[in-house]
Amino acid sequence: MDSLTSAVAAVVTDPGGRVLLCQQSQGHRLWGLPSGRIQRCEHPAHAVTRDLQAATGLHVDVVDLVGLYRLTGPADDADGPLPDVVVHVFRARIVGGEASVNAPDMIRRIGWYDPVDLPEPRTPTVRRVLADATAGRSGVVADVHRHAAPA
Repeated sequence: MDSLTSAVAAVVTDPGGRVLLCQQSQGHRLWGLPSGRIQRCEHPAHAVTRDLQAATGLHVDVVDLVGLYRLTGPADDADGPLPDVVVHVFRARIVGGEASVNAPDMIRRIGWYDPVDLPEPRTPTVRRVLADATAGRSGVVADVHRHAAPA
């Protein structure tokens, strides 16, 4: 039986419309939305605010749910096929704090980027999620397929 994992991520923008992205410290050092895992019996909206504060120092309020994105596909890691991951992606607004790298074991760098000029390499979900978020869509349910690892 295939396993399924749940995660959270947030689309956080600054007053100029730039989006906050985090570069992973491990693996292929992909750029992605600030994200985290849902703890046992935790509501996804709580998980995203908790993880954002812990990883970036930002205090946020959840505005709405951009969508549920199932990351799927044949990519393998050293232990075999990766499980599908359902990512609850929220639109969030900053209510306090300053963006900084507070979890260097997970995040190498953070920065604000124009949604049409994003750094590479990126996680598979970034382009799809940002297209939905910048178009003002909410409640999206979509599959995002993993792609080959960057060179």
